[in-house]
Amino acid sequence: MTAGTPRGTIDGGKATLELRADGIVHLTWIRGVRIEEQDARAAMKAVDALCQDDSHPMLVDMETTEAVSRSARSVFSIPCAASRIALLGKSPVDRLLANFFLGVHTPPCPTRFFTSRADATAWLLDPAATHEPG
Repeated sequence: MTAGTPRGTIDGGKATLELRADGIVHLTWIRGVRIEEQDARAAMKAVDALCQDDSHPMLVDMETTEAVSRSARSVFSIPCAASRIALLGKSPVDRLLANFFLGVHTPPCPTRFFTSRADATAWLLDPAATHEPG
């Protein structure tokens, strides 16, 4: 897959993934999804396959995620091809899920929660952001 390719569906059908023209890997979870371990593993496998031997900044759109299981959160702590991760949410539940993950698990790369897509994208594309703490 090359930059700017159409979205592909992750195994299990709970998310889509694309490598955008700006080099950001965009993972979008479907509305109201409960992310289980197998979903997390399928997503990380797809990210690694998409990126091949390169690392890319990743935008995770979790604006309408209902829940993330404990075992799925553990999978998200395993390094993948993401060089840094912006978690994008809007609701207090999104913020709670992200803060719980960031407080309990050590992310594999710099990771931050955003409520603004523009701010998340700017952080992901900022070359200096690779050395900022998550």
